[in-house]
Amino acid sequence: MARIDDLKGSSDDQLVEQLGQLKREQFNLRFQSATNQLERPSRVREVRRDIARIKTLQTQRTGAEAAK
Repeated sequence: MARIDDLKGSSDDQLVEQLGQLKREQFNLRFQSATNQLERPSRVREVRRDIARIKTLQTQRTGAEAAK
C-alpha cells in the first residue's frame, strides 16, 4: 500500500506511471475475481484506494498550479 507521504515525494511522471500500473493490476484482479481465482480479495480494496490517493494528489497539484 502506498503511503501519501511517499507519493508526495514523487514527480508527476512517476505518479502517472504508478497509476498506469495500478490500473493494470486492478483490471487483472477484476478478471481473477470473475473467474474465482482471486488469492487475496483484500488487494482489490488496497489497489482501489491507492488509485484514489494518486488521483487526489494529482488534483491537488493541478489546483495549486492554477492558483499561482
